[in-house]
Amino acid sequence: MSDRRKSFPFDVFEPAWQARWDAEKTFRTPNPGDADFDATKPKFYVLDMFPYPSGSGLHVGHPEGYTATDIMGRAKRRQGFNVLHPMGWDSFGLPAEQYAIKTGQHPAITTTANIATFKRQLKSLGFGYDWDREIATTDPGYVRWTQWIFLQLYSSYFDEEAGKAEPVAELEAKGWTREQIDAVRLAFVHEAPVNWSPDLGTVLANEEVEEWRSKGHIVERRPLRQWMLRITKYAQRLIDELDPLDWPEGIKLLQKNWIGRSEGAEVDFKLEGHTVTVFTTRPDTLFGATYMVLAPEHPYVSEITTAEQKDAVEAYVKACASKSDLERGDMNKDKTGVFTGAHAINPVNGEQIPVWIADYVMMGYGTGAIMAVPAHDERDFEFAKKFELPIVQVVQPNGDQDWQGYTDPGTAVNSGFLDGLPTAEAKAKIIDWLESGSKGKRRVQFKLRDWLFSRQRYWGEPFPLTWKDGNHYAVADAELPLLAPPLEDYKPSGSPEPLLSKAREWVELPDGSIRETNTMPQWAGSCWYYLRYCDPANAGRFISKEAESYWGGDGSQPGMVDLYVGGTEHAVLHLLYARFWHKVLFDLGHVKTNEPFQKLVNQGLILGEMEFLGFKDSSGTWISFKDVTEQDGTFTHQKTGEALQKVAMDAGDVQKDSENFVLKGDPSIRVRAKAEKMSKSRGNVVNPDDVVREYGADSLRLYEMFMGPLEQVKPWSMKGVEGVSRFLARVWRVAFEEDQAGEWQRSAKIQDVPCTDKALLKVVHETVKKVTDDIAKMSFNTAISQMMVCTNAFTSAEVVPLNEFRLLLHVLNPFAPHLTEEIYSRLGGSGMLADEAWPKHDEAALVTDEIELVVQVNGKLRDKITVAKDADQATVEAAALASAKVKEQTDGKTVRKVIVVPGRLVNIVAN
Repeated sequence: MSDRRKSFPFDVFEPAWQARWDAEKTFRTPNPGDADFDATKPKFYVLDMFPYPSGSGLHVGHPEGYTATDIMGRAKRRQGFNVLHPMGWDSFGLPAEQYAIKTGQHPAITTTANIATFKRQLKSLGFGYDWDREIATTDPGYVRWTQWIFLQLYSSYFDEEAGKAEPVAELEAKGWTREQIDAVRLAFVHEAPVNWSPDLGTVLANEEVEEWRSKGHIVERRPLRQWMLRITKYAQRLIDELDPLDWPEGIKLLQKNWIGRSEGAEVDFKLEGHTVTVFTTRPDTLFGATYMVLAPEHPYVSEITTAEQKDAVEAYVKACASKSDLERGDMNKDKTGVFTGAHAINPVNGEQIPVWIADYVMMGYGTGAIMAVPAHDERDFEFAKKFELPIVQVVQPNGDQDWQGYTDPGTAVNSGFLDGLPTAEAKAKIIDWLESGSKGKRRVQFKLRDWLFSRQRYWGEPFPLTWKDGNHYAVADAELPLLAPPLEDYKPSGSPEPLLSKAREWVELPDGSIRETNTMPQWAGSCWYYLRYCDPANAGRFISKEAESYWGGDGSQPGMVDLYVGGTEHAVLHLLYARFWHKVLFDLGHVKTNEPFQKLVNQGLILGEMEFLGFKDSSGTWISFKDVTEQDGTFTHQKTGEALQKVAMDAGDVQKDSENFVLKGDPSIRVRAKAEKMSKSRGNVVNPDDVVREYGADSLRLYEMFMGPLEQVKPWSMKGVEGVSRFLARVWRVAFEEDQAGEWQRSAKIQDVPCTDKALLKVVHETVKKVTDDIAKMSFNTAISQMMVCTNAFTSAEVVPLNEFRLLLHVLNPFAPHLTEEIYSRLGGSGMLADEAWPKHDEAALVTDEIELVVQVNGKLRDKITVAKDADQATVEAAALASAKVKEQTDGKTVRKVIVVPGRLVNIVAN
């Protein structure tokens, strides 16, 4: 055993406390209706974004957010709240299915093993979860209610007048036909171009394409029959109802930009016997529309393409099928396209304009067609310049800017009856003109697309639907959950036929109907898990009304979860999808809150260890990094062009100045400091098991909170863990001394006596106050700094009063629960700190009786003195003149004047 492990016996008491918390169910939270439920307590629902249980287990980035919520939950529990702090598993997913393909093993086996690993690791960190509420999205009881919620969407439509979801049964009562109802369901069938991977055997979300391509998988675009969710009907509400939420403004902006609300007009262009409608936010620029662009997938492309252009168009359409939306979007600066040979009619001037197809226009956005105004759109301008298409100015900039590519408001020019009008007036006038001539209309458009909800893989929730005679039908509630049968193999066929279609006995039903063989995406289970945590054992309802009413709050805030902590990678999709499902459930009367998550905090990424590089020239002279140029891993001197020698450095070789890392002892030589994201490929992943084994769970927890503000990106440092471990050892050694036999005995300094040291008492109560305030603000790093100050005061004290030391243990407990419980217990504490009321600081102890004054001689600082707060001027002068440092400066001189500035300084004039 190393010296560090001997500093305090965390390896003995940490597992013991974890076992006791488990056995006694210390953090179990009763529900309404339970015998021990206290309805008079306020509620605090704190939630982690639950993990996908991968085979690699946790890395040290995971516990950062979990520790923050654990501190909040433990503190709130002791402050008199009913705290709901659960954990579970987002356990459907493609990785488990890929493993099943390789091994032939059912994905449930892999998933169960991975969950066991994750759960063991989380328990080893001492998190105060209520494990009685544990859920996994793959549990049959959970699948049942995911399918039930899907059927709520399937059986609903969006009432435009009411602005909310209503049951389709209302439409049936009004005599609507089956076809009319199917056309407005919130869950509907649609033929959509999707990202199809033949070797994975499934459709991928746009966000998944690059990940799986980078692993060598094929992804192509092709139209498939898919189940969709009509999230676009909620677009405006999803924007408007963000405002009351306590979320980071950056996350709100990301969601609003993703939804993408635009005001403008729909304009009808005549095209070879067809009418093509385009949406534009700048209808005032219609006179400058010199060409039109259709998406390669647009249904009119094959009809309007001329014989001369047929081969080129077909080749281009085929090439576009293999590109993702990301590759085709605005990030792709290299514009490509093909002329169809057809022409459309510009409705404002009757001019014929050429019709092109280009990959930057997609059917999923708007109408799949745009009018191109190259003079005033950067994307269209680049396209027109490349293909030598006409560029006509129709907006005069307000300043002296170049009109080419100008996109801001200005004055209409070359625009007929709009000439001379400012942009806002020109917009209004052209829309009125379009509407009066039935050539267009006002329109609010959203970038948000309906949610593609189908997957062709096996490891997902089966849709609770059947097909017969071309129609789809909901499975009866009594038949839920509908579970996928085991298969002989899980290998994709390479065709879009879903894997479940292999299970013919399961698919083909006795009445001649067949089951839907697509499965739901992984997003489905994560859309509503926060609701199930509130009532996980309920077999009759997805959440009881009593549990939903209590954990949903008193209506003073729109969100149900009081604090939600997770990574920014879920800033848009998961949060948007969960908000959508929750609003549908709210509309249908199943929940009383309008939003799922009231307060959102995103923890910053934890990077790998910081790496330091220094640079020397051929003579061995150090070169500052500010004078170094890096290109493709080669480093050269900016001025001489000389290739430089790289020198790997340890943290001990460098120091930090105000902004940069520099060579220790020579701040003029800056070194390169860089930390990479943790990943297997870089070999810089840190396993929390290793840290716990070497330093203990409390050290890991405390270090992750001490690294810096929770929201910041931070590099990992094992030396930092070691430093925090030393702090915890100091706390331990305030209480205990090690005897010659290696046993820990109560320190003689710990005495059950009143505290007579006013300075010590002040530090202790300052610590209680600051830690309490900082936890509420989630400023955990500054709370730890204050507890370090307090520990130093105890270490320096000759006598440590037991009651005051216990106050430190109380406030340190949420951060380092094992250590504090062990010390508290060994020092005679009854019960557990986890069950004790949170301490309150004594305001009287914070009152300062003495003040510190600066003493100057002839205007220069020479000393500091401490005097009574109410000392008169004569006493202050005498104390200042009695200072040994002041006497050194005034020896042999005559004191001419002593100036006292009350509460601040004393200035002695002597010559």
